[in-house]
Formats: sequence, C-alpha cells, structure tokens
Amino acid sequence: MDTKLLFQDAAGFATPMLAVFAVDIATAVDADPLPALLSTSDAVTNAAAKVMASGEFKATLGETLLLHSPSGLKAERLLLVGLGKSKSLSVNEVRRGAGAAVRTAKPRGVLQVAIAFPEDHALSDEHLDELPCLLISRAVVEGALLANSDYDTYKSDRKDTALQTLSIVAKEAEKSTRTEIQQGFDEGLIVANAQNFTRSLVNEPGNVLTPTVLGERAAAMCEEVGLKCEVYSTEKLHELKMGAFWAVAQGSGEPPALIVMTYEPKLEKGKSLPKDAPVIGLVGKGITFDTGGISIKPAEGMEKMKYDMAGAAAMIGAMRAIAQLKPKVKVISVVCSAENMPDGRAFKPGDVVTAMSGKTIEIVNTDAEGRLVLADGLHYAKTLGCTHLIDAATLTGACVVALGMLNAGLFSNDDETCEKFQDAMKISGEKFWRLPCTEDYRDQINSQIADIRNTGGTRWGGATTAALFLKEFVGDTPWVHLDIAGCAWNDEVKPALAKGPTGIAVRSILEWVRSYSA
Repeated sequence: MDTKLLFQDAAGFATPMLAVFAVDIATAVDADPLPALLSTSDAVTNAAAKVMASGEFKATLGETLLLHSPSGLKAERLLLVGLGKSKSLSVNEVRRGAGAAVRTAKPRGVLQVAIAFPEDHALSDEHLDELPCLLISRAVVEGALLANSDYDTYKSDRKDTALQTLSIVAKEAEKSTRTEIQQGFDEGLIVANAQNFTRSLVNEPGNVLTPTVLGERAAAMCEEVGLKCEVYSTEKLHELKMGAFWAVAQGSGEPPALIVMTYEPKLEKGKSLPKDAPVIGLVGKGITFDTGGISIKPAEGMEKMKYDMAGAAAMIGAMRAIAQLKPKVKVISVVCSAENMPDGRAFKPGDVVTAMSGKTIEIVNTDAEGRLVLADGLHYAKTLGCTHLIDAATLTGACVVALGMLNAGLFSNDDETCEKFQDAMKISGEKFWRLPCTEDYRDQINSQIADIRNTGGTRWGGATTAALFLKEFVGDTPWVHLDIAGCAWNDEVKPALAKGPTGIAVRSILEWVRSYSA
C-alpha cells in the first residue's frame, strides 16, 4: 500500500473516501451522547452537521457512518469514525479508529482512502494535550496498516481487497508540529510493517513454516535491515548441552532451529556505550506445530497449534523494528524453534532431562514443552551477556482461563523492570495484566526425582507455576515474561482487525527496549 502524509486542508483533498474522527464530549453519566468532530474545517463540519445533530451517530468507539457526495468537499464519501468518550481518549482509540476506517472501506471496494489527522484544538472545552502529535500520527498509520491485512492467503479464488493508497491529511501547521507528525508517520510505517511481518509468520501452516524455514525467513529479514543473524540446529544444541530444548525437538523429523539475532547500535564517531550499559535479551518460543507430544492434545482445535510460535514471531518482528528505529542499546534475540511431535524417539512423561544451566527437569507432561525450550533460551541469552531479559510465548491455557482474550499475562521478578514495560504499554496500546510470580507458589513445581518438574502439582495457578519454572533459569537477572496464549489469534473479525494472527507484543517489546536507549 502506498502511504502518504500531506499537509493541506482535508476539505479540498480529492479522494474516494475521507475519514474524519469524532468523540463524544458528553460528561454526565446518563447524558445523551454529544458527538463532536476532531476537525476545525468549516467545510467538513458543515457536510456532517445534519447527521451529527440527528442523534443517529453517537461516536462510540469503532462506530462508523458513511455519507455519500458530501456537500462542499472534494471527497466522494465522508466517513465519520467514532473514538468514544473524549475524557478517556488515548492513542489506542485513535489506532482502533484508523483501523475501523480501513475495515469499512475494504468490503466496499474503495481502494483509496484519506484520513484527516485529528486536531487537538478542535474542541472548545476538551483538549488532547496529553496526546502528542507524534504518537497520534504513529497510531493512525499503525491502525490503518494493521487493518489492511487479511489472512486468506492460500485461497485459490482469493480476491485482493487491500487498499492501494492511504493518505494522512494534516492541516498546515508550524514547523515543529509538522516535524512531530512526520516523525510519527515514519515510525508508524516501521512498527506496523514489523507487526504485519510477525502476523504473516504466525499465519503460515506448519507444513510450510518448519523450524528450518523460520530460521531462513529470520535470516532474510536480518539481511534486509542490517542485523547479524546466526541459525544453528541439532549439532549446536548438543554442543551447548541444551537438553531441555533437544528433548522437545527429538520426536520430530524436522530439525530444530536456534536463531540468534544481534543488533549493535551505531554511535557517533569516537563514542561508545558505557561498560555497564544494559544488554537486552529477547527470547521467543518457536514451536511451529504443537501436537502435545506423547501427552497428545485433543483433535478439536489442534489445527490452531500452528500459532504456537507466535512468541518467536513477536521477537523477530520486534528486532526488525529495532534495526530500523536504531535505539542506542545492544539487543540480542534468541529464538528456540522446534516441532513437538509424538514419535518413537519423542520424550515421555517420567523422563528426566538436563537443561543447559545444569538443572534437572522431571517431565510430567510433554505438552508443557514451551517452558522447556525457553529455559535453555533464557539461560543461553544470559551467557551471551544479556543483563535484562524478556520472553514471549503462547505458554498456558491457564492464562487464557484467568484473563480471557482481552489481556495477555505479564510476570516479572523485578518491579522496576516491570514498570518500564507497563509504561511501554501506554504507548503500544496493548493490554497485559500482571499476575503473581512469587516464591510461595514454588512448592508446586518441586520434584521428588529431579530439581524441578515441568508442570505444577495441581491444576491451580498454572500460568504462575509456568512463570516460576522460567524464573528458575533467569536467576537474579531482571526479567519479564509475557504469556500471550489468549491474545495471539483473533477467532473472529473485529472492527479494526481481521480474523487471524494479531502480532501482539511487538509494539510493547519495542517500546520497552527503547526505554533502555542511552
């Protein structure tokens, strides 16, 4: 999609569809909605005046209303897009509104859309001062580009309904404001394309995206954006004594892939990072298909288990954006990719395996395989010099039971590190809810025969016991764990996003990494 940023009056811009945002400025609890446009254009206001006064359009989040042949505008259609209550407006509502505009255009065959940049001085008694132009601009671009993707990739009669052109039309402004809007626009393109790259990986079927192919695609991406990438397989796992990772991989005819991507910041000539500068480690679970192994899953819904590498895909996408946005902090990403298959060589309940760290693990359930590959991945990242760690994984059904499909799980062993991630969420708009990761749950993963067991002793607190298992392999290193099992896949079409992979965590991981930039 050709994406443009223009500085001119939206009313005079010729386009098949012009989208304009609106908010509800009513403040009383039981008050009727009072929609107001986020535009100071008299022509746009006049074109929408009748319907705005009718009560038909209430400006609820994601609500749209389409007007044909709007009077006084060069646009063929005027699309009103609601962002909800003005008092609770955030960049994420802007992101979702831009997505709703694109999703409204696509089924109508509209291939060219313009979105009017929301004006923060459009309302006399409501202000958006806490929403800087940079973040608003970035959110508009992200929302639109994420909404433009559909995942019917392998349909033989597939019809491409993607937009061909997206124009963001901002009113003429002083140079500093224009610079902010341009920077946000440029960042939005980078971030959205990285997230869509992640989504494209997660969407692939397991017979296409094997661990080897995931390594190839990661390497190709790294070459494109200038990252160092090393892809290893079985021999390296044995060399590093990654017994936990290999246990999962050994039951498949497909060899595993250990993918290591490195970003080194380029500083001004003569300058270098301090010796005590942080080194950020991103670790992703990359199970390209998960049958559950010998502890096999039910047949119903197993086809979805191609998405069990969504954590790895999030890290690969984040590294793509990091390479292009160039924060001044070193970042190393470790992806542990394998298939979890039942086979005569597969690991079994009752087995004891030795992780790279030297810890012994009793295998109670082979379907708790993600934590095994992450255990070796996290320890390996530490040996590479990482001082701060984050992992992402579609790890537990227990987290989905606890939080549903609106929030992903957030765990940490360090409050300051966790707070940095929660600050990143304010920019990313992604929803994570912190769950306990405290030592009083530790007894549930004690083993009689080994140092630790790979599932809890009871059904209860499964997301926490999985996090505590991982905590054993990070030690005192500040660490964040993201359990994205419930949020990595949309089971239905949403107003601003297609059915299928979401690419969750890419934006939040990126902003968390940027918070450590020198």
